Amino acid sequence: MSRFLAVTLFLVIASCFSATDQASAAEVVHFQCKEWKAKHIHDAKKATAIAGTLKKLGCEVKEEQHNGHLDVKYRCVKERKLPVKSHAEAVKWEKWFKEYGFKVYHTH
Repeated sequence: MSRFLAVTLFLVIASCFSATDQASAAEVVHFQCKEWKAKHIHDAKKATAIAGTLKKLGCEVKEEQHNGHLDVKYRCVKERKLPVKSHAEAVKWEKWFKEYGFKVYHTH
């Protein structure tokens, strides 16, 4: 799971910095999460990384610490788009967004 998270976070950061123009993207991942969701995380570094990724994706993020763990709360009221370079990358992103409770689909 940690390896998957590390790879995912790397892809998020790389995509946010390198794929800013939809015209050059092979596919576009559309995502939205209207209601607040939360992930309970016991590792502070992991919580910071996830919160940072969600912020870079344009989501609203709140971090709270209690009962020995961190809560990363997030939502993305308006549908957003993430251009990606390949179908395989789009599928990986869809899986990641679904894990976090987003409504998600991609277009070619």
